[in-house]
Amino acid sequence: MEKSSELTLKNRTGMQLSPRHARELLETVESAGAAIPLENGQALAAARGAYIAEADPLGTLPAPATLKGVLKSGAKMVAGLRPQVFIDKLAERAAFERGGTRLYEALLAKFAAEARASRNIAANTDLTEERLVRMRAEEAEHFALVSECIETLGADPTVETPSADVIGVASLGLLQVVSDPRTSLTQSLQALLAAELIDREGWELLITMADELGERDIVTRFREALRQEDEHLLSVRRWHVSLSLGASGAD
Repeated sequence: MEKSSELTLKNRTGMQLSPRHARELLETVESAGAAIPLENGQALAAARGAYIAEADPLGTLPAPATLKGVLKSGAKMVAGLRPQVFIDKLAERAAFERGGTRLYEALLAKFAAEARASRNIAANTDLTEERLVRMRAEEAEHFALVSECIETLGADPTVETPSADVIGVASLGLLQVVSDPRTSLTQSLQALLAAELIDREGWELLITMADELGERDIVTRFREALRQEDEHLLSVRRWHVSLSLGASGAD
């Protein structure tokens, strides 16, 4: 049984459990609402716009770190291409794959905890520790692959580019969900499913960009990574659906 169902009777967050307090709350909101100007939302939008107009960029792209990088970038730019944008997206993928490895490490801990609690995971899905270990290893391999490709292009794989910064912040919540000791295996799989959906789209974009830049070897290697990510996505989606249906009694 999932943790969420075990705690159902302890949840007192709904207003219907206390009609008197609910009425008092609504009355307070209604009385306060008369003093709130209707243009309050517009003022907030204006304040946000002002901050956006004054803000510096989130980050910058570095110059090529090596002579090879300078030459390759120069040749691409002469041809009307923007290889620095590709480098930025490669750095983003490296950051996400590194985070994906940590997601699977956290999920392995959650899986082990559920197994120790004698929750019958195998009855609802083909999810196994061996499969999770292999997927974690593939995520780590993808990180190494992208880092290698960045170096091949003459750039520095340790640089945090703007896109890498953004994806790091965006994925932080997913890792927090899976790492939280209070979340169940099913809830953790839901977060992982979101990560795999994002990951797949990222690889699709990289393949398109590499193809436009004429990086045929990179395209071939990235297509294999995408194939593995497709397997990850299908597996995680199947596990999440199976465990969700099992918890609801619908299977």
